[in-house]
Amino acid sequence: MLKDLVEFLSKSLVDQPEKVSVSEVSKNSVTVFELRVAKEDIGKVIGKKGRTAQSLRTLLAAAGTKLGKRTSLEIIE
Repeated sequence: MLKDLVEFLSKSLVDQPEKVSVSEVSKNSVTVFELRVAKEDIGKVIGKKGRTAQSLRTLLAAAGTKLGKRTSLEIIE
């Protein structure tokens, strides 16, 4: 469910949604979501001064808290 949320939000932001991929990795008690997008779209996912990326992380944390999970988002180039 959380993976789908990250994927949906990311695809809405970029010009090449077919190149968006999200993988889920469990590390200790934290679920890390690794987001990969096309090189041309990396700026759109990060945003000015990282505001868009921070917003994505905030939404993910809020949804994770509701499900009782600790989450993290990493944007991979």
